[in-house]
Amino acid sequence: MKPLLLPAALLLLAACGGATDTQPESTSTAPAAQSQSDAWPHGGMVTAANPYAVDAAAAMLARGGHAVDAAIAAHAVLGLVEPESSGLGGSVFLLVHQHGSDVPLLYDGRETAPAGAEPDMFMRDGQPLGFREAWQTGISVGVPGTVSLYKTAHDAHGRLEWSELFQPAIALAGNGFEVTPKLHNWLARLKPLIDRDVSPDTAAYFYPDGEALPVGYLRKNPQYAATLFRIAAEGPEAFYRGTIAENIVERAQRPPLSGSLTTADLAGYRTVVREAVCGAFRDGRICSAPPPSSGIAQIMIANLYEQLLDEDNPDQTDRLRAFVDAQRLAYADRDLYVADPDFADVPVAALISPAYLRSRASDRVAPGETAAAGNPAAVLEDAAASSQWTSAGISLESPGTSHLSIVDTDGNAVSLTASVGAPFGSLRWTNGFLLNNEMSDFSMSPTDRGAAVANAVEPGKRPRSSMSPTMVFADNGSLRMVTGSPGGNSIVAYIAKSILGVLDWNLNAQQAADYPNIIARGDTVRVENTDDAGQAIADALSAAGYPVSESDGENSGLHLIVVHPDRLDGAADKRREGTVRSVAPTRR
Repeated sequence: MKPLLLPAALLLLAACGGATDTQPESTSTAPAAQSQSDAWPHGGMVTAANPYAVDAAAAMLARGGHAVDAAIAAHAVLGLVEPESSGLGGSVFLLVHQHGSDVPLLYDGRETAPAGAEPDMFMRDGQPLGFREAWQTGISVGVPGTVSLYKTAHDAHGRLEWSELFQPAIALAGNGFEVTPKLHNWLARLKPLIDRDVSPDTAAYFYPDGEALPVGYLRKNPQYAATLFRIAAEGPEAFYRGTIAENIVERAQRPPLSGSLTTADLAGYRTVVREAVCGAFRDGRICSAPPPSSGIAQIMIANLYEQLLDEDNPDQTDRLRAFVDAQRLAYADRDLYVADPDFADVPVAALISPAYLRSRASDRVAPGETAAAGNPAAVLEDAAASSQWTSAGISLESPGTSHLSIVDTDGNAVSLTASVGAPFGSLRWTNGFLLNNEMSDFSMSPTDRGAAVANAVEPGKRPRSSMSPTMVFADNGSLRMVTGSPGGNSIVAYIAKSILGVLDWNLNAQQAADYPNIIARGDTVRVENTDDAGQAIADALSAAGYPVSESDGENSGLHLIVVHPDRLDGAADKRREGTVRSVAPTRR
């Protein structure tokens, strides 16, 4: 396969299984396959959005820890040094591959709606609230799932002591971390928008002298250290019951638009363990996060792309058009059908079936037209694939998210995506961390054009998410790739770019991350044009008739690892502040 090239010598362009509830306590080519029976020869690798987090994860791997141990340690650090993106007050989706196993497991630590949540709670005078109106409100706060997920995954996979996982973050919170340009820039943008009457403690922490924390400032967070110390000593009980839980509830119940969150909601939170959703692609499989997340879109885009390349020798424009149109079709289906599977029937198996995807490719519309959702039940002539949903609804999914990928020294792998919703979540602060505003990921209106929507608010329900930690496997089951990204609704497009970049466009891991982002959800195609490569893509798509919106920067944070026969190839998205680190093999 030839690389995806564009003119002007551009540099870079040369079935979902059952779920169980768990208590909170308890020059590059596509990578070659390895025999699943082989011992893992590569050592480990970590890539995440901040060097402090990478250091913490690498330390756990060097001690013989599982990839899950390293992921928890890394994310606990990210909650401190990158609070705009994720933290203890938000959610996590954790995809875990055990070397030699068949189907990865997805640990679902998504927020849940409080018992008092109502379908129309984001409606005022018959109209849905806008983002600014819903953002810093109590009703935007869902029950956080991060700490519960930590424990559930550690109980299943961890090798190191639970308390050991939090020591890097505790030490860093006590001794201080240096404020990065990303955090400073977000704070500077936020300053005119923050409601200091609602969030005085948030303002005091991030604007100690009335100005955004400057780059290089040594910021200590003793409250965060104390919270983690209790979690390390007492487990999730310290978070979901008692003083911390009471403080969370008090913050969520503050005006404006006070939330209904209670201590009973917190005490009742459960992580859900699900089989990954997996689908064939070429000589292997793509496995990703099932509903309420959007991993089915990765399987759909890759296979629709293949179907839409209907020429024996497609040129660069053919490939770009196939990628754009595959996204448009997959997004339309995702937006209509995906929701919490405990509350809405999601026809997962039908949507990713080869027969449906072959038919779906024929729904390709002209560049200036709008792609509608497909009907898998009609295509497959299978009533079991039918759905009651006819309208997609409107959600305000925002890019306050982070992603990390890890392979440990035994070949176990983790793809973790975590979020607090919008940057800095709801901006409501307690015990050293911020609370999420993920309830705005539900449809703001329970109906759309008079029809009920799958992603409407219901008590106990998990809002739909674009977070899609993903892995790719060879036909013999061996690991080929670990990937994922933040970026709100654009996550789907970012990850798909990384997969096709490595498997079809002959890019190495870093080139795939660096490649200009192309997002095709709805009528307009957004193209990142910060370099000549992006501008060439925008020009090519415009010439092909697509309505193109040129973007001077995207919010991706792709962190991926590609497995080759002789090495691991990692990438950290230069749009963020991450690094990649290799860890030498551990002798046992």
